[in-house]
Amino acid sequence: MIYHPNPERYDSAHFRRVGRSGLKLPVISFGLWHNFGDATPLDTQKSILFKAFDLGITHFDLANNYGPPAGSAEINFGHILKQDLAAYRDELIISSKAGWNMWPGPYGRGGGSKKALLSSLDQSLSRLGIDYVDIFYSHRFDAETPLEETADALAQAVRQGKALYVGVSSYSGNKTREIAALLKERQVPLLINQPSYNLFNRWIEKDLLAASHEVGAGIIAFTPLAQGLLTNKYLNGIPQDSRVNRPGGDPLRPEHLKEENIERARALNEIAKRRGQSLAQLALAWVLRDPRVTSALIGASSARQVEENVAALDDLTFSREELAEIDRYAVEGGVNLWEKPSHEELV
Repeated sequence: MIYHPNPERYDSAHFRRVGRSGLKLPVISFGLWHNFGDATPLDTQKSILFKAFDLGITHFDLANNYGPPAGSAEINFGHILKQDLAAYRDELIISSKAGWNMWPGPYGRGGGSKKALLSSLDQSLSRLGIDYVDIFYSHRFDAETPLEETADALAQAVRQGKALYVGVSSYSGNKTREIAALLKERQVPLLINQPSYNLFNRWIEKDLLAASHEVGAGIIAFTPLAQGLLTNKYLNGIPQDSRVNRPGGDPLRPEHLKEENIERARALNEIAKRRGQSLAQLALAWVLRDPRVTSALIGASSARQVEENVAALDDLTFSREELAEIDRYAVEGGVNLWEKPSHEELV
């Protein structure tokens, strides 16, 4: 069956400009971290992606190691792109990243070297079946590689026409300032920073939001739902079919589901109910309350979840009283799996 997008997909879509660039991203973007590996039927993947596009989501975020197995999310997205979305390529923002373990040997272990980043980008383009990505990220700060070399690699990707823009993920505020200055010397602006950010993980508020704003970069927040902790999934205990019960099946760990986190999630859920929202919708709206946050990056295992998450855009405003009440429960929950790479060599 030939896919025909919703002709009204942009009528109520929301976009924000990325930092000081001319690019706009949908306020909710879609990430293919989970559920787009080989274990998920391709028809299921299509139904999710088509629903996202039909709702005005134009940004699809990948990385070299997304799956499982690593690389399969790019292969599967590339297949769907070629078969169903090729005619709409100019409406899409496709991003990928490199920095974590991917292939055997010293160059496939990630990091920020020119060899690792540019080899990975070539592999990603091959898997995706496209000539360029719209955004290419350094997926993590690498203390073992001079930041000048990482900047060289990102700038070379742009000069070669293999990426239109470049970004970083899980960089601290100071490292964001440094990489932005190095890229500016190479006449390539830093477009965007992608950190983990949610109600139980507010580290970017200390400096990263300010740093990104200073250098003219946008922020796209990943894990805005704390890997499902900020949904109704765990409010009444851990479901038997949850990925957290499967070895290696979920980055959310049993210790993240400690009782104090669950109790805070329940309290936040009560606030969401009063707002006429689900807990997930409240969590997304809260992340987007700051205009310096360009977009929130969601994942989904069904088209229905995409619809629910996008409905968060129906109410992005909060009263002072609501924000003050939320602050009572929006405290550090020990769910930041990326704390170490984000905070290495902060000075």
